[in-house]
Amino acid sequence: MIGLIDYGAGNLLSVKKALEYLNVNCKVVRSPDDINEIDRIILPGVGAFESAVKNLHNRGLFNFIRDWIHKGNSYLGICLGMQLLMEYSEESTLNIKGFHLIDGNVIKFKCNKVPQIGWNQLKFCKESPLFEDIKDNSFFYFVHSYYINPVDDTYTIGITDYNVPFTATIQKGNVYGVQFHPEKSSINGLKLIKNWVDLC
Repeated sequence: MIGLIDYGAGNLLSVKKALEYLNVNCKVVRSPDDINEIDRIILPGVGAFESAVKNLHNRGLFNFIRDWIHKGNSYLGICLGMQLLMEYSEESTLNIKGFHLIDGNVIKFKCNKVPQIGWNQLKFCKESPLFEDIKDNSFFYFVHSYYINPVDDTYTIGITDYNVPFTATIQKGNVYGVQFHPEKSSINGLKLIKNWVDLC
Protein backbone atom coordinates (compact mmCIF):
# COMPACT_ATOMS: atom_id res chain seq x y z
CA MET A 1 0.00 0.00 0.00
CA ILE A 2 1.30 3.45 -0.95
CA GLY A 3 1.05 6.14 1.69
CA LEU A 4 0.47 9.69 0.43
CA ILE A 5 1.91 12.05 3.01
CA ASP A 6 -0.42 14.94 3.84
CA TYR A 7 1.34 17.77 5.68
CA GLY A 8 -1.35 20.34 4.94
CA ALA A 9 0.08 21.96 1.82
CA GLY A 10 1.02 19.27 -0.68
CA ASN A 11 -0.48 18.68 -4.10
CA LEU A 12 -2.20 15.62 -2.72
CA LEU A 13 -5.37 15.37 -4.77
CA SER A 14 -3.68 15.37 -8.20
CA VAL A 15 -1.25 12.64 -7.16
CA LYS A 16 -4.07 10.58 -5.67
CA LYS A 17 -6.07 10.89 -8.88
CA ALA A 18 -3.04 9.82 -10.94
CA LEU A 19 -2.61 6.70 -8.78
CA GLU A 20 -6.30 5.90 -9.00
CA TYR A 21 -6.13 6.27 -12.79
CA LEU A 22 -3.30 3.71 -12.74
CA ASN A 23 -5.40 1.41 -10.49
CA VAL A 24 -2.84 1.65 -7.69
CA ASN A 25 -3.97 1.33 -4.08
CA CYS A 26 -3.07 4.24 -1.83
CA LYS A 27 -4.10 5.88 1.41
CA VAL A 28 -3.62 9.37 2.78
CA VAL A 29 -1.26 9.54 5.77
CA ARG A 30 -1.92 12.46 8.14
CA SER A 31 -0.54 11.02 11.39
CA PRO A 32 1.41 8.03 12.71
CA ASP A 33 -1.94 6.29 13.22
CA ASP A 34 -2.28 6.03 9.42
CA ILE A 35 1.02 4.23 8.88
CA ASN A 36 -0.33 0.68 9.24
CA GLU A 37 -0.02 -1.40 6.04
CA ILE A 38 2.16 1.24 4.35
CA ASP A 39 5.15 -0.19 2.43
CA ARG A 40 5.85 2.75 0.10
CA ILE A 41 5.67 6.50 0.54
CA ILE A 42 5.03 9.42 -1.79
CA LEU A 43 5.59 12.93 -0.47
CA PRO A 44 4.00 15.39 -2.91
CA GLY A 45 5.38 18.85 -2.47
CA VAL A 46 3.90 22.30 -2.82
CA GLY A 47 4.80 25.09 -0.45
CA ALA A 48 7.76 26.28 1.58
CA PHE A 49 10.59 24.16 2.99
CA GLU A 50 10.34 25.52 6.53
CA SER A 51 6.57 25.24 6.88
CA ALA A 52 6.65 21.70 5.46
CA VAL A 53 9.25 20.61 8.02
CA LYS A 54 7.32 22.23 10.88
CA ASN A 55 4.02 20.70 9.76
CA LEU A 56 5.58 17.25 9.47
CA HIS A 57 6.99 17.61 12.98
CA ASN A 58 3.63 18.83 14.30
CA ARG A 59 1.90 15.78 12.82
CA GLY A 60 4.48 13.41 14.24
CA LEU A 61 5.61 12.32 10.77
CA PHE A 62 9.03 13.94 10.27
CA ASN A 63 11.10 11.45 12.25
CA PHE A 64 9.15 8.53 10.82
CA ILE A 65 9.82 9.61 7.21
CA ARG A 66 13.47 10.45 7.94
CA ASP A 67 14.06 7.02 9.47
CA TRP A 68 12.11 5.39 6.63
CA ILE A 69 14.28 6.80 3.87
CA HIS A 70 17.56 6.35 5.73
CA LYS A 71 16.71 2.65 6.01
CA GLY A 72 16.38 2.53 2.22
CA ASN A 73 12.63 1.98 2.06
CA SER A 74 10.65 2.95 -1.03
CA TYR A 75 10.06 6.67 -1.33
CA LEU A 76 9.14 9.12 -4.08
CA GLY A 77 9.56 12.81 -3.35
CA ILE A 78 7.85 15.22 -5.73
CA CYS A 79 9.03 18.85 -6.01
CA LEU A 80 9.38 19.99 -2.37
CA GLY A 81 9.25 16.29 -1.45
CA MET A 82 12.59 15.92 -3.24
CA GLN A 83 14.06 19.13 -1.78
CA LEU A 84 13.38 17.81 1.72
CA LEU A 85 15.89 15.02 1.06
CA MET A 86 18.67 17.61 1.37
CA GLU A 87 20.18 19.03 4.57
CA TYR A 88 18.70 22.53 4.46
CA SER A 89 17.31 25.22 2.14
CA GLU A 90 18.12 28.87 1.45
CA GLU A 91 14.37 29.36 1.74
CA SER A 92 14.50 28.82 5.52
CA THR A 93 16.73 29.44 8.50
CA LEU A 94 19.71 27.15 9.00
CA ASN A 95 18.22 25.47 12.05
CA ILE A 96 15.42 24.03 9.90
CA LYS A 97 16.83 20.72 8.69
CA GLY A 98 15.57 18.43 5.98
CA PHE A 99 15.86 14.64 6.00
CA HIS A 100 19.54 14.91 4.92
CA LEU A 101 19.65 11.72 2.90
CA ILE A 102 21.90 13.50 0.39
CA ASP A 103 24.63 16.03 1.19
CA GLY A 104 23.89 19.48 -0.13
CA ASN A 105 21.32 22.24 0.12
CA VAL A 106 18.49 23.88 -1.80
CA ILE A 107 19.08 27.18 -3.57
CA LYS A 108 17.02 29.77 -5.42
CA PHE A 109 17.20 30.50 -9.14
CA LYS A 110 19.17 33.68 -9.82
CA CYS A 111 17.51 34.40 -13.19
CA ASN A 112 14.81 37.03 -13.75
CA LYS A 113 11.82 34.75 -14.32
CA VAL A 114 11.20 33.04 -10.99
CA PRO A 115 9.46 30.73 -10.40
CA GLN A 116 9.93 28.42 -13.34
CA ILE A 117 6.39 27.57 -14.41
CA GLY A 118 5.68 25.34 -17.35
CA TRP A 119 7.07 22.55 -19.48
CA ASN A 120 10.77 21.83 -19.68
CA GLN A 121 12.94 18.97 -20.87
CA LEU A 122 14.49 16.26 -18.73
CA LYS A 123 17.93 15.11 -19.86
CA PHE A 124 18.92 11.65 -18.67
CA CYS A 125 22.47 11.48 -17.36
CA LYS A 126 22.32 7.96 -15.94
CA GLU A 127 20.29 4.89 -16.73
CA SER A 128 17.43 4.24 -14.35
CA PRO A 129 14.37 1.98 -14.35
CA LEU A 130 12.43 5.14 -13.48
CA PHE A 131 12.88 6.18 -17.14
CA GLU A 132 11.71 2.91 -18.68
CA ASP A 133 9.92 3.62 -22.01
CA ILE A 134 10.37 7.40 -21.61
CA LYS A 135 12.46 9.18 -24.23
CA ASP A 136 15.46 11.26 -23.28
CA ASN A 137 14.70 15.01 -23.40
CA SER A 138 10.99 14.43 -22.83
CA PHE A 139 8.98 17.32 -21.42
CA PHE A 140 7.68 17.48 -17.85
CA TYR A 141 5.77 20.16 -15.96
CA PHE A 142 7.68 22.32 -13.44
CA VAL A 143 6.55 24.86 -10.84
CA HIS A 144 9.36 25.95 -8.50
CA SER A 145 11.66 28.77 -7.43
CA TYR A 146 14.26 26.60 -5.68
CA TYR A 147 16.25 23.58 -6.78
CA ILE A 148 18.54 21.09 -5.08
CA ASN A 149 22.29 21.69 -5.01
CA PRO A 150 23.96 18.38 -4.10
CA VAL A 151 27.68 18.40 -3.28
CA ASP A 152 28.29 16.08 -6.24
CA ASP A 153 26.34 14.26 -8.96
CA THR A 154 26.55 10.78 -7.42
CA TYR A 155 22.77 10.45 -7.15
CA THR A 156 21.74 12.73 -10.03
CA ILE A 157 20.04 10.75 -12.79
CA GLY A 158 18.35 13.56 -14.71
CA ILE A 159 19.02 17.27 -15.28
CA THR A 160 17.06 20.21 -16.64
CA ASP A 161 18.25 23.61 -17.82
CA TYR A 162 16.54 26.79 -16.66
CA ASN A 163 19.14 29.49 -17.17
CA VAL A 164 21.45 27.06 -15.33
CA PRO A 165 21.55 23.27 -15.47
CA PHE A 166 20.18 21.74 -12.27
CA THR A 167 19.46 18.32 -10.82
CA ALA A 168 15.86 17.46 -11.63
CA THR A 169 15.80 13.76 -10.73
CA ILE A 170 17.69 11.76 -8.13
CA GLN A 171 17.99 8.15 -7.09
CA LYS A 172 19.65 6.69 -4.01
CA GLY A 173 18.76 3.04 -3.62
CA ASN A 174 14.97 2.83 -3.31
CA VAL A 175 14.62 6.57 -2.73
CA TYR A 176 13.71 8.70 -5.74
CA GLY A 177 13.05 12.39 -6.16
CA VAL A 178 11.73 14.50 -9.04
CA GLN A 179 11.63 18.29 -9.14
CA PHE A 180 8.85 18.35 -11.72
CA HIS A 181 5.24 17.26 -11.17
CA PRO A 182 4.67 13.90 -12.89
CA GLU A 183 1.00 14.00 -11.89
CA LYS A 184 0.65 17.08 -14.13
CA SER A 185 2.95 15.87 -16.92
CA SER A 186 0.49 13.95 -19.10
CA ILE A 187 1.55 10.59 -20.56
CA ASN A 188 5.22 10.85 -19.63
CA GLY A 189 4.36 11.72 -16.05
CA LEU A 190 1.91 8.85 -15.66
CA LYS A 191 4.48 6.48 -17.14
CA LEU A 192 7.11 7.66 -14.67
CA ILE A 193 4.73 7.11 -11.74
CA LYS A 194 3.87 3.67 -13.09
CA ASN A 195 7.58 2.87 -13.42
CA TRP A 196 8.12 3.81 -9.79
CA VAL A 197 5.16 1.70 -8.69
CA ASP A 198 6.49 -1.28 -10.64
CA LEU A 199 9.93 -0.79 -9.10
CA CYS A 200 8.44 -1.24 -5.66
